[in-house]
Amino acid sequence: MDKYKNKKVAIIGFEINGKDALDYLLPKGADIVVFDEKELDELVLEGVDRSLVKFSTGSEYLKNGLTEFDYIFRSPAVYRFKPEIVDAEKHGVEVTSPIKLFFDLCPGKIIGVTGTKGKGTTCTLIYEILKKSNKEVYLAGNIGKPVLSLLPQLKEQSMVVLELSSFQLIDLEKPPHIAVVLNITSDHMDWHKDQEEYVKAKKNIVKHQTESDFAVINYDYKVSKSLENETQATKYYFSKNQAVTGCYVSENTIYLNWGDDVQEVIGVKDLILRGEHNWENVTAAILASSLVNADLESIRKAVLGFKGLEHRLEFVREVDRVKFYNDSFSTNIDTTVAAINAFKEDITLILGGFDKKLNYLELVERTFNASNLKNILLIGDIGEKYYQWYKNAGFKGNLVKLGYAEMEKIVQKARNVTSQEAVVLLSPSTSSFDMFDSYKKRGEEFKKAVNKL
Repeated sequence: MDKYKNKKVAIIGFEINGKDALDYLLPKGADIVVFDEKELDELVLEGVDRSLVKFSTGSEYLKNGLTEFDYIFRSPAVYRFKPEIVDAEKHGVEVTSPIKLFFDLCPGKIIGVTGTKGKGTTCTLIYEILKKSNKEVYLAGNIGKPVLSLLPQLKEQSMVVLELSSFQLIDLEKPPHIAVVLNITSDHMDWHKDQEEYVKAKKNIVKHQTESDFAVINYDYKVSKSLENETQATKYYFSKNQAVTGCYVSENTIYLNWGDDVQEVIGVKDLILRGEHNWENVTAAILASSLVNADLESIRKAVLGFKGLEHRLEFVREVDRVKFYNDSFSTNIDTTVAAINAFKEDITLILGGFDKKLNYLELVERTFNASNLKNILLIGDIGEKYYQWYKNAGFKGNLVKLGYAEMEKIVQKARNVTSQEAVVLLSPSTSSFDMFDSYKKRGEEFKKAVNKL
């Protein structure tokens, strides 16, 4: 008999992961209540048989607690240590999530990727390399398909590349066969209790590995490299700065180094992806793919043809010899610094958005004297603070406050202040929720406005 049959199951958060859990659990005969802080009419209920599911929604969606349930399925955006979840756990309720259940049931090999930024790019590139190598491979997690929907197709020889955020890793107790650890800096301080909790969540990607697993670790970041002490797996490294056992960049060439055999892969000048930060993502993807026997020719073809992902330093269009780039996915300080550093041309930067309680002053300190940063257009919730910080730091370029202006006005202003042969770069450094539903919506609106010019 199925363990969920006639059991009371709470699904908390009804976006992609909540729907994935519902679609998996309903055929198992579970008695399901969906909890979401949105109002019922705000939820996407297409394909949901309302007669089979109960809903508790709105600002007081958890007011009656969760102690009466047998299982709680938590969506990633829902904080793991919400008082109501902790209380239910104390009463014997099992707290799980779609990603945890997937790790329990997946018959194939999992390649898990985490880091503060670059996860989506790295996952997609691993997927493209393995596809070129004729492997049976799937892309899932925060990118690609919902994980539980994949289960019926998977076999022992299947490989699944998973993008794993700290939200998903915070209570993960089973390891991926290959754990890829990118840069770990700071993010999501509006969700996590503190930086320590954020890093501790990331550690779970390697913590439960055994000697038959592999850890692929970024050598260039102190916190990322410290995860080598948390795993029993065989360790390899990637670096954009120095020769390591694994994959690295030296004199503008990427090499694979297995200790007794060094192979030249490609030159970084041949990459379509802009920015040295992408060298980290490329070397990580090459190394992880090699560990599951991707051949060198497939690696080269996939990497050289890879254009990157939408909203990640995405070239939109050239207008009057000005190039427009959409980096709306840049929702923290390091990614905006990396985006600025990716260009030698003069830059008009569109900066600002929802205040995520990050150390934004650090961004100012790292960029105020960048010689090619000519104009900064400041938008949204954090825009006024950025204006004062850049002014106080002695920024020599042009600062423009645009507040909550519509994207068309923002783009038009960017065009007006930008000289020919320069770049307009939307790289906000924070999330979008003050002005847009998501970073995707922000990026789409930017592209729409650029294409109207």
